[in-house]
Amino acid sequence: MKHQTIEQLQIVAEIDQAYPRQAMSRSQRLERWAELLERNPDRRLSTLPQTEYQPVRARGAMRGDGSPISVAFEDPVLRAAGLENDNYGEAKRFFELTDRQLHEIICYCHFGATVSAVTAARHIRAAIAGRQPGMFARMREAFVGYGAVSQHF
Repeated sequence: MKHQTIEQLQIVAEIDQAYPRQAMSRSQRLERWAELLERNPDRRLSTLPQTEYQPVRARGAMRGDGSPISVAFEDPVLRAAGLENDNYGEAKRFFELTDRQLHEIICYCHFGATVSAVTAARHIRAAIAGRQPGMFARMREAFVGYGAVSQHF
């Protein structure tokens, strides 16, 4: 999928930006995202490398073809609700996630180069429920800190 800005598209097409957005609550948007991922639970999706170490601007611009965020952006319902692209910053804004929550869903350090769609969906559902990290994550944080994540997030 080729990504272009609205300005680039206006050169070749007429764009109606007055199209009404479909109102969805935060939990409805997150639930929709999880459901989209669960439609193909074994699908391997790309992760984003070292999100916790990136400067804010660079982190916000991060994206990857075939990522959990791109699955959300492919959905016309979420786009109609206001999802504007498939980068990290837009996912954070649209889904109202903290850096830590989005890091848990998308970062390479948790899953390697790919994450299964069902695993990403499970982390999204944890964000909906407001659950805290598991026991081992809390123990790691208590003993060694969260690494650079605690410094940035």
